[in-house]
Amino acid sequence: MSDANILVVEDEIIVAKDIQNRLTRLGYTVLGVVDNGEEAIRQAKKFRPDLVLMDIKLKGEMDGIEAAKLIYTCFHIPVIYLTANADKITIERARKAEPFGYIIKPFKERELSITIEITLSKHQLERKLQESEKWLTTVLRSIGDAVITSDHQGTITFINPLAEALMGWKQEDVLGKMATEVFQTADERSHVPLESPILQALHQGTTIHLLEPALLIARDGKKIPIDDSAAPIKDDQGNITGAVLIFRDVTERRQAQEALRKQTEQMQLLEELERLNQLKDEFLSTVSHELRTPLSNMRMAIQMLKNAPNSGRGQRYLEILQAECDREIELINDFLDLQRLEAASSQFLCAESVSLQDMLPSLIEPFRTRTQERQQNLTINLPPELPPIISDRASLERMLAELLNNACKYTPAGGEIILNVLYKSSMPISLLADSTPKTIFTISNQAEIPAAELPRIFEKFYRVPKADPWKQGGTGLGLALVQKLVEQLQGDIQVESCHGWTTFTICLTPLTTNVGQQACFH
Repeated sequence: MSDANILVVEDEIIVAKDIQNRLTRLGYTVLGVVDNGEEAIRQAKKFRPDLVLMDIKLKGEMDGIEAAKLIYTCFHIPVIYLTANADKITIERARKAEPFGYIIKPFKERELSITIEITLSKHQLERKLQESEKWLTTVLRSIGDAVITSDHQGTITFINPLAEALMGWKQEDVLGKMATEVFQTADERSHVPLESPILQALHQGTTIHLLEPALLIARDGKKIPIDDSAAPIKDDQGNITGAVLIFRDVTERRQAQEALRKQTEQMQLLEELERLNQLKDEFLSTVSHELRTPLSNMRMAIQMLKNAPNSGRGQRYLEILQAECDREIELINDFLDLQRLEAASSQFLCAESVSLQDMLPSLIEPFRTRTQERQQNLTINLPPELPPIISDRASLERMLAELLNNACKYTPAGGEIILNVLYKSSMPISLLADSTPKTIFTISNQAEIPAAELPRIFEKFYRVPKADPWKQGGTGLGLALVQKLVEQLQGDIQVESCHGWTTFTICLTPLTTNVGQQACFH
């Protein structure tokens, strides 16, 4: 469900309040409630909502249909009629206004939600189509070749400025004319008129290229040497709906070719430069191969030397090289993971029932060993009656592991690391404002982050300044990954740091299954 901003236009106070409450329960934001068309237009202009729910009969001189027309015409905001009026005359008036939806009172929340989502999706598609049309027109106008488009009968629908300049016609003069009236060509040698490439493309259904030297006969009779190609335009079913012709003035190209023919020495120089370019490419390929091979051998040799008996500085340097190689690999993997998360959406999550009593002990075990080695104390508080959480197990494990890794990295020897899990009845009263089931994870560690640095800790590659470089090891992408994972799990993450402690708090609700998302409930 989208987080849409909605303006409600309803003149009955009780009904308006009921609609507002329903929209809020469905997760939408109600920007305001007004009872007349004039005020609806003012509020639409001021707040620019994503959608307007409009009653037809309103207070004042303007009814809902008139207000809806003005709102959509002036601000391109979609309108859904939400009314008890279902007589034929009203429906016919509403239909002519081309609303995005029409809901008869009384209605069910599901009906309201479905109509809203369909309307928002339809409006978004219309906007994208308009943007695509504008973009295509801009491209065709700015392209370096002359362009003509026609419908399936060969009637011109568009020409770009370069085509205007070459042919001597303005677009407003040729729209609706047959292409054969405007684009005329002749054989350069015999001056015999040539068949229209647009008509050929429409009749044959394939791309047509100009084979013989041709001349464009402009409106004023001027003859310009050109080459061109025409291709049919087809819809999704393969039906021909029009054609596009692209052509260019080849006068300068011919002059250049003639100059090249006369300049034998320059041609020889160009050929020599081409040969040198080929040698350069071969040289770069060889250098690349020679550089890659030693790097692979060095990686293998480091591992072999570590396994062989050795001691002293040489072994230490090899260990450093090994660690840097591993760190580079970890950086690349983390960066790729983050890029995939940013490019993907929650539709790739697998919503399943996850038992935290089963998952957390195995997740915690590697960190217990690690904290013991660093003389840190790791505590986990897990309620015995904790119900399963509906979530994506892999994302949940990765999120918690990254936070625990971060806590271990910044906690000094002898410091505490605490993982708490809370669920509804065990939560503080302040967190129970609504009835949605929530699972809250808090990971606290004895290390304080300066207040000025807190707003930046989720940035990529950001590390707290003046921290111990040894503790700062890692990729600098862990918390950025955590933030993205929490977003995909439809949760919220907050961090606070004071009195020697830093605490990350994650609030998760059951993961909903969207269209196209995998459902893995067990």
